Amino acid sequence: MDRRKGPSKVRHPPHIKRLSLQLQSLIRGRMWLKVLMGMALGTAFGIVLGPAAGLFDPRIATTLGEWLSLPGYIFLGLLQMIVVPLVLASIILGIAANRDVEMVKKLGVLAGLYFVATTAVAIAIGIAVALLINPGRHIQGEEVILLAAAPQGSQEISDLPELFEIPRIIGGLFPTNPLEAMASGQMLQVVLFSVIVGIAVLTLSPRSSAPFMDLLGSLQEICMTVVRWSMHLAPLAVFGLMAKFTAQLGLETLLGMGVYVMAVLFGLLLLVLYLIIILAYLRRDPLQFLADAKDALLIAFSTSSSAATMPVSIRVAEEKLGIRPAVGQFIIPLGATINMNGTALYQGVATVFLAQVFGVNLTMGQLLLVMIIAVGASIGTPATPGVGIVILATILASVGVPAEGVALIIGVDRILDMSRTSVNVAGDLVASAVMDKLARGRLETLLDIEGVGGADPAPAESRITSQ
Repeated sequence: MDRRKGPSKVRHPPHIKRLSLQLQSLIRGRMWLKVLMGMALGTAFGIVLGPAAGLFDPRIATTLGEWLSLPGYIFLGLLQMIVVPLVLASIILGIAANRDVEMVKKLGVLAGLYFVATTAVAIAIGIAVALLINPGRHIQGEEVILLAAAPQGSQEISDLPELFEIPRIIGGLFPTNPLEAMASGQMLQVVLFSVIVGIAVLTLSPRSSAPFMDLLGSLQEICMTVVRWSMHLAPLAVFGLMAKFTAQLGLETLLGMGVYVMAVLFGLLLLVLYLIIILAYLRRDPLQFLADAKDALLIAFSTSSSAATMPVSIRVAEEKLGIRPAVGQFIIPLGATINMNGTALYQGVATVFLAQVFGVNLTMGQLLLVMIIAVGASIGTPATPGVGIVILATILASVGVPAEGVALIIGVDRILDMSRTSVNVAGDLVASAVMDKLARGRLETLLDIEGVGGADPAPAESRITSQ
């Protein structure tokens, strides 16, 4: 008998299922296909709007491009507006869904080590792919000349902190003013605050914690309602942003950027294969695992936001991958803000690409610095569209590459953002499956004793290959 269908499955299954069903309606409406169509039409219109076609005065083209981008600005603003309350509510609810503090500690430490290790491997793959393909050697045109002429004196190479500075830096990670951390988007501090509050709620009696948990559940539903509203703008948003940036770049530069795009996509493909190798530890069919995760991956591709995909990811983890709710509802919200494998790989490729464009020869020490900064920056960054660009500007400044080069890759960032978000979500699901297997024995005992209704191993075992 599948105990997941029992009434005492976890503390908060109803709203998770409801939110997931709302987002899955976007899949039935082929939202991902509409987004792709918007991207293609936007690129075509941008070429017509750009200087190569010569049909519009440059000033008129710029004005029209900005107005076409209005749905995109609203779309991005709505997602960025709700990411902090969504992450806050999801992490606290995920931790409080467990009933054992020791299990939370165990999962937290294991997941943290796992996230750091896989993120480091991801950015190493990105740097290796970029050094192999050399995408920056294929870029020519006036846009690059203008960017290369930008003043580089303001670029300061950041040094690693001294040994005596590390304790102060670690202590500074804990927010003295949580509201200020939320207002300024300091996601690592928000995550730490959420984890601490979640553990505190876990120690309370159900009667004392129920009102607060109900409030967080309502907050999560409100945030996902805003996400659902914003998704109706997604095709128009992608159309407008692609039209604007294609018109700005010009056809020649856009074609040259194709090599860079292919390098990032090739690296993401390698990273997917790397994630599939991890599945060998789970003794499951990798293709079946990805097929079961299809709904979450399509939502991630459409929204470009790991945070917005969380309800679908949690439901996929529980119902299709056989992951226990106590694990999935803890690891997935945590991974949405910490586990950024696809984003880290993209930053590695982009850094080497722009260094090649500007003729900056990166040493092995600088490449190692890129890895360290990218791993640190990926932990606790907002799981919203376009955040990778912000992190990239910091990485570029640290190794002496003009941060103005970010303007060159913004035009093609939309397709890359959607792709790397899908990889990020796939990584969260793999991490949940790995953590579930590591903690399986203790969770079975705990959930059976407490009657929490952990997932029956049968659905997961049925996917174990006999090969």
